[in-house]
Amino acid sequence: MKQHQLACIHPEAQIASNVEIGPFVTIDKNVVIGEGTRILSNVTIMDGARIGKNVIIFPGAVIAAIPQDLKFMGEETTAEIGDNTTIRECVTINRGTAAKGKTIVGSNCLIMAYTHVAHDCVIGNHVILGNTTQLAGEVEIDDWAILSGGVLVHQFTRVGTHVMVQGGSRFGKDIPPYVTAGRDPVTFAGVNSIGLRRRGYTDEQIRDIQDIYRIFFQSGLNMTQAIERMESELPDTKEKETVLNFLRNSQRGLIRGYFD
Repeated sequence: MKQHQLACIHPEAQIASNVEIGPFVTIDKNVVIGEGTRILSNVTIMDGARIGKNVIIFPGAVIAAIPQDLKFMGEETTAEIGDNTTIRECVTINRGTAAKGKTIVGSNCLIMAYTHVAHDCVIGNHVILGNTTQLAGEVEIDDWAILSGGVLVHQFTRVGTHVMVQGGSRFGKDIPPYVTAGRDPVTFAGVNSIGLRRRGYTDEQIRDIQDIYRIFFQSGLNMTQAIERMESELPDTKEKETVLNFLRNSQRGLIRGYFD
């Protein structure tokens, strides 16, 4: 372990041998840090942190502080960060409560400066959270989603896979998979075709997704009717099943479609 002499590390912390730790870093007990991780100066890692391999954490970040939730009663919980994730300056990631027991940030994520990830959030893999994005408790962000800078997300809200959210947005409704969302109030703004092509989706797959959302947002049907029509009229694809599962399991309701 390459440890700066001005770092303060609890003797019970479990730290891989090749972890790099900068000056003025504080690492508490009940912490696990995987191989190849770099912790730059002035980072605070508190009780309950579980940090994977090849993570880099920039100055000023605070990982696994207790939840900002008045229901928290000191229960033993964790904040977990997957492999190859980058945590930029002054990010705060709180550990979980009794509700889920853990806060999770997946692998290969980029969490930009001054972002807050509250208790019991579940962030998937390959997610990007822009500067100063603020997630309330128990928010779920699925794989490959991108939230641009300054986004505010209400508690219990879910964002689907491959979603792109406009910077400065604020929302408390679920955003279904494969779409872009923006404007004020936040609405459906189209299928995220550019992002999907970058990730290898074919034109045919993208057209199928567009057909799904024409029915859901532009047919004038309610959710139950739209789901029935999608099931009966559209070909069975992985993308259709992903969207239908998301719609059926939405707890907060869905953002609205945009109409001129």
